[in-house]
Amino acid sequence: MAHCEQVPTAALTVDTVLSRMRALDTALPARDGIAVFNRVYLAVTEAVDRHIDGGRFADASAATALDVRFAERYLAAVDAAEEDRRPPACWRPLFQFRRHPGVRPLQFALAGINAHIGHDLALAVVDTCRTLGCEPVDLEDEFDRVGDLLVSLEERIRDELMPGPDLLQIADPLTHLLGSWSLERAREATWAAARALWALRRLPDVAGELTERLDAAVGFAGRMLLTPLPD
Repeated sequence: MAHCEQVPTAALTVDTVLSRMRALDTALPARDGIAVFNRVYLAVTEAVDRHIDGGRFADASAATALDVRFAERYLAAVDAAEEDRRPPACWRPLFQFRRHPGVRPLQFALAGINAHIGHDLALAVVDTCRTLGCEPVDLEDEFDRVGDLLVSLEERIRDELMPGPDLLQIADPLTHLLGSWSLERAREATWAAARALWALRRLPDVAGELTERLDAAVGFAGRMLLTPLPD
């Protein structure tokens, strides 16, 4: 597989991304929905950083660029909300419901993962290709490795944030919500969207419409994941 040309133009580095996330972790109340997702994403980014340092990625520069471009999308949404600007549609439900007492921590975590994987990751692949002067196929290994880390982390999240054995009861509403969303399916859809957006890069009107519709669809799924539930 061809490797990406090394062009260090990313605005942030992995270290600055981690610093921002750690600052958010310190500043936000633990039960805040953004804080719940931020802890999850911080763990993912730390794991990716360890894998990069440990030589687990064949192309460390490509993995770093993708990691940073990916994180920039989330941090930009946080900045928009803090500055009273509208974040992308995919993130709005999480910001709107972040303090709702009827939404459980697992819902916050999965809604954030939905927004970040379902929308941001596709755009981050395109951003990275533009930064490094390569094609999406050149990032497929890095995309898959990051996705594998997310899948393993999602399993851990479900174990840690499940509120109790009552969820084993099929009648529990959260059981139904969890069954309606799949990280694996989201990854597959994201890779297809990234390839489509890259293919449409010379048709900005069409690419813009596709991006807008993707954003809205992911936001709709996030709103469903954040349905307030009874105790």
